Amino acid sequence: MNNITVEELKKRMDAGEKLHIIDVREPNEYAEFNIGGQLIPLGKIAGMQTEELDDLKGEELILHCKAGSRSAQACMILEQLGFTNVVNVTGGMMAWQKMMGQ
Repeated sequence: MNNITVEELKKRMDAGEKLHIIDVREPNEYAEFNIGGQLIPLGKIAGMQTEELDDLKGEELILHCKAGSRSAQACMILEQLGFTNVVNVTGGMMAWQKMMGQ
């Protein structure tokens, strides 16, 4: 598992890179605030319900949650399932909101 900071992620988003961002928080957290990632809660990933990601096994997947621990867990699970390029956003959305001054 690799890591990326919120600053690096924002820079890549601002540059218009086509990124596969996965939000592993719960739907209510996503509804409150999100950065446009695809919502796949950690519970689904832990239950190995990853069909919607299976076509991306060799692609870079950038996972985030609120603070970084759930997304780290999700990265480890995905690696065990054969995903080869998973990246954890350190600090998660708390770090993102702090960076944005929210």
